This record gives sequence, C-alpha cells and structure tokens, in this order.
Amino acid sequence: MHKLSVAATLGLMSLAVAAAAQDAPVKPANDLAAAFGAREAVRQISLSPDGTKVAIIQPTKGRGSALMIGDLVKGGELKAIANSSGNPDKLADCHWSTDTRLICRILITTNIDGDRLGFSRIIAVDSDGKNLKLLSARTTDRSLGLMQNGGSLIDWGAGGNGSALMTRLFVPESSTGTHIAESQEGLGVELIDTASLSRKQVEPAREGAVDYISDGRGNVRVMGVQPKTGSGYDSGKIIYSYRTADSRAWKPLTTVTIVAGQSIGFLPYAVDPALNVAYGFENQDGRTALYSIALDGSLAKKPILSRPDVDIDDLIEVGRQNRVVGATYVTDRREAEFFDPALKTLRTALGKALPGKIVTFIDASADESKLLLFAYSDLDPGCYYVFDKKTRSMAQVLPSRPDLEGFKLATVKSVTYQAADGASIPAYLTLPAGSDGKNLPAIVMPHGGPGARDEWGFDWLAQYFAARGYAVIQPNFRGSTGYGDAWYEKNGFQSWRTSIGDVNDAGRWLAKSGIADPRKLAIVGWSYGGYAALQSSVLDPDLFKAIVAIAPVTDLDALRNESRNFTNFLQVDALIGHGPWVTEGSPARNAGKIKAPVLLFHGDIDTNVGIGESRLMAGKIKSAGGKVEFVEFKGLDHQLDDDTARTTMLGKADAFLRSAMGL
Repeated sequence: MHKLSVAATLGLMSLAVAAAAQDAPVKPANDLAAAFGAREAVRQISLSPDGTKVAIIQPTKGRGSALMIGDLVKGGELKAIANSSGNPDKLADCHWSTDTRLICRILITTNIDGDRLGFSRIIAVDSDGKNLKLLSARTTDRSLGLMQNGGSLIDWGAGGNGSALMTRLFVPESSTGTHIAESQEGLGVELIDTASLSRKQVEPAREGAVDYISDGRGNVRVMGVQPKTGSGYDSGKIIYSYRTADSRAWKPLTTVTIVAGQSIGFLPYAVDPALNVAYGFENQDGRTALYSIALDGSLAKKPILSRPDVDIDDLIEVGRQNRVVGATYVTDRREAEFFDPALKTLRTALGKALPGKIVTFIDASADESKLLLFAYSDLDPGCYYVFDKKTRSMAQVLPSRPDLEGFKLATVKSVTYQAADGASIPAYLTLPAGSDGKNLPAIVMPHGGPGARDEWGFDWLAQYFAARGYAVIQPNFRGSTGYGDAWYEKNGFQSWRTSIGDVNDAGRWLAKSGIADPRKLAIVGWSYGGYAALQSSVLDPDLFKAIVAIAPVTDLDALRNESRNFTNFLQVDALIGHGPWVTEGSPARNAGKIKAPVLLFHGDIDTNVGIGESRLMAGKIKSAGGKVEFVEFKGLDHQLDDDTARTTMLGKADAFLRSAMGL
C-alpha cells in the first residue's frame, strides 16, 4: 500500500537496529495480567543452513525486541546481537543468509502529511552483531516519491553463497542538474550479495508489479501486475504471467479479480521446479481448493486438494528452497495433508511423540536433515524443537510463553449453537479450569477481520479471562472465512445483521444452556471484533451488560475515508460498499441505542483502524448520555505490541467487567 502523489524522502537508516543489544528480555511480575500480557518469548525464529544455530527475535522491556543467537551445539545459550526500541522501529523477522550472516526486516510507522504510513527496510548483520549494513536501496532528496516498501526476500539465489534475491521498489528521481537520476519506476528484482552489497538487477522495474514468485533455485517464474486506474488507484485485477523453464519470455498465466475482499480466479502461491508447476488456490463449488498449473506451455490445471466442508487455506513449505510438501485446512482444528511421503510418516510419528499437540514445520537446515518445529495445544502455548533426522532425536529450543509456566490453563472445546434462523454456528468454548461450567460470568469474544476466523489452540485473551473466572465463547459467525462463499456472504460489514446476529446468538446460547448467568454477560472484541462488540448492542441493547472494544471500527464511512489517499482505496470502498448498511451498521451513528457501559482501547499510530474512530465513538456515547471510558496508548499500532500496555489493558478490562456486572 503506497501513498499517492507524495514527493518526499525518508532517511531510515538511523532507525535501524543498533549493533549491540543492551536490554535482555525482562520477565514481568508474576500476576495474571502481567503473565498473560507478556508477549511471546519467540516473536520469530529461524534455523541456520548448517542446522547448528537459531536466530530468535525476543521481546525486551516494554515494546522493544532483541535479536538473539543460540548455538545448539554449545547448549543453546542465547546471546543478544542487536535490538530495536519499538519506538518507532520494530524488528519483524530475521533469516540466515549463510551460517554466519543474517538479513532482517525492520518496520517503522510514522505520520506524513496527516497520514499514518508504514515503512520497511532490510538490513544484513553478522551473527556476532558486527558488519551491519542496509540492503534496501536508498532514496535521495531528488526522489519523486516515498519508498515505503524496502523490499522482500523471495529466494536465496543460486549457489547458496550468501546471495539474496530481493524485490526492489524503484522510485524515479528528478533529473534537473544531473545525468545520473533514477528513471525506473515500479517493482523489480535484484540479486544482492549480503556481504559485499553488490547488486545485480535480474527483473526490470515494472509499474504496477505487485508479486514475483521464484522457483527456489534463483529463477523468477511468475509475476503479478495490478494495473492502475486513471486516478492512480489499484484496479480490482491482478494479471499473472509465467515463464517456461527454458525461456525468459513472459506468457499469460491467469487473472485474479478482487471483489469485496475475496479473490476470484487461480491465485498462484509457489512454484515447484521439479514438477514444473505453480501451486495456487481457486474456488471449487463454493470453497477454496488447491490446484497446480503446468508451466511447460500447456497450462494444464490439476486439482490437488479440496474439502466439501471447509476451505484449503495454506501451503506447507520446508527448507531454504521453500519446497511445497503439503497443505493445511481447519475443521474443528487445524489439520495437514502431506504430499511428501517421508514427511507424512514423520508427522505421524511426531503426533505420537507429542500427543494432543498440533505440530507445524517452521524451518529446516539447507540439506533438510534438521527441522525446526513448533508444537502447541489449547493447554500449551507452544514450544519450539529441533528434530534431527539422522539421529531420530528431538531437542527443545524454547517455550513460547515461559511466563505462563505454572499457571493452570483452560480446556478449549469445539461447540455449535443454533442461530435465530436455524443455522448451526461453530464456535470454541473455554471454561475456567476447575469450574462446573454453570451459571458463570461469561464473555462473547468475536474475532477480527472480518475476513478471518478463530481456531482451536491457545488464545492469550480467552485464556486470561478464563483464568479470571469467565466462560468465553469465540463464534465463527457468518462472515468468517474458511467455510466457503455461502458462509462468508457479502462480508461482515455489508452483511452485518447476519454476522452480529450470530454473535448475539452466542450470548443467548450461553445463557440458555446454563453456562452463563444472563445478568453477567459481556462482550469483548478487537478490530472487527471490537466493531461487533459495539454493534451487538445496537441490535440488542439489553443482551450484554458490558462492552470492551479494542481498536474498533466504529464508522464505516470513516474507515473508507482512511484509505482515500492510498492506492488500495477502491478495494476498501468495495469491501464496505454503498447502501443503508453504512449508516445502520456504524456503531458511532447509533450510539444512542447502546445501554451498556463501554471501555475502549486504541493505539495512536494504528494503520489498520485510525484512533479517530475510537475518539469519535467515545464522543458519540457521551453525547447520547451513555457511559464510556477511553484509554489511548501513545506510539502503539493495531496490535498494541507492548508488554506494559497489554498488562494495563487486561487489568483495566477485568476491573471494568467486574464493576459493570457486579462481580
């Protein structure tokens, strides 16, 4: 997403991580809000090509993070080699270029001309913290636009010698007074030596290019171009082209149309060079299925995996070549279908070694003899392991949430309940550990999105409230993804009456089944979930006794207008649509119907939903004579990625709910 018509430059190298980390990860106070509000000890992890070291991004005090290196041969002791403050720079991910060098992506959020803008930059650093260099191309004071996208890694290039195949956004420069101004514009691809920083352009800049997919062997095989409209906005189509293995010429592959948040057509995700095919997703009888298309000139399409009940939603890729070995989907919990016989057998064996856990493949050594795994369940936030194929042994690397060790977590159960029109709505029910599950204070917790869904496993918000004695239900209401087109309907905004009706029916089911005391029923949501929490009382003002909304959408036209100066405006405009639902479905325009007290939380640099929406909501509720408390977090985005802020939020939310429900 790029800002339109902005001629400015931004020097970001000064915001990159420091070459030495001073703050070690800090363990919060041993109370519930601090323990559950603590961010995961592993924000991101990768395995070195030789399989002997891991690079881990860990949180530091407050909102910062540190890049830690662990030597698995020498006992796994972690050493900090770099850090970022989180204000405004944030370490997003790091991957091994060689056994001694890494490339890392840094995210920065700032305000320019009144708009909140996100930027990314790529750096390279040695595993001892030395020789830190900027890999992203630099802009100059002659640049005729902003370079928000600092590039992304798409391949390690041929040979595995420390090279990286990276996208680059070319920004044209003013040629006044110089003969060396940059004239290219658009997204291209460069082969960069991460040590010497030498760069070779392998794909020219193409205006409108949004996607390049390589074969894992250093060859770009698929390209996606999204044409602009006459007004400079992204069109609703992405045109994909491909190359045969023996040619540099581009041939037509497919066209994807984006309609109200959904993609129509074959959407390519990965290339298998051995089979010479592109894997991608496409609708089959109303649900998303996995297909392959031959890249030999025939474009022969083959169905790979589909389900009659749910969508196929992701690929399983392993190794430095991102080898496609399977696909995943979610029924009542996430499941995997492996195409690779050896990994299928290994997955079965791991399931027996880690009973009750869902095991996912995170990374692998260059020869794939060592695999980095993550295993989790509802009662286990998860742990990282390294499995050695040669010795058939598995060693623990690090638990995801060590601050929760010793806390008794609550079992998560898949349930269904009946909506008012008779539809069966799938949901997840979390009851306080040790409770009889009867006559409890209870929370309905709708997910964000709206194009998303909840899954079985550990959820820090649900588990926190369960630990405080609440029953929690997380409904996958109509408007959720994963269940096909009919379930998604028009989306959770345009079909808000159905979506919010399903959310409210979850609360009614809790009361009718005897799980919840109807006098002690609340709703808590984040993002779209916050929208649903507020809009639920517009639909039924007497159902919930308290509302907590975190970073909520509160006015659909306001959400639309937040994107007006950005190239994705037409997609956001189509997602929201135009009709009576814009007024009827905006909580801020119906604040007078909300009887329950409301608690709002929002970060002031949120690029997903502007903080102005919560400010508007708070003002409207006050004007209508309602009760509202609003907590603003300075310098935080949509995720409130800060231990202190999350701890504050949990503590305040719990106290608010108890007061409102007389607990």
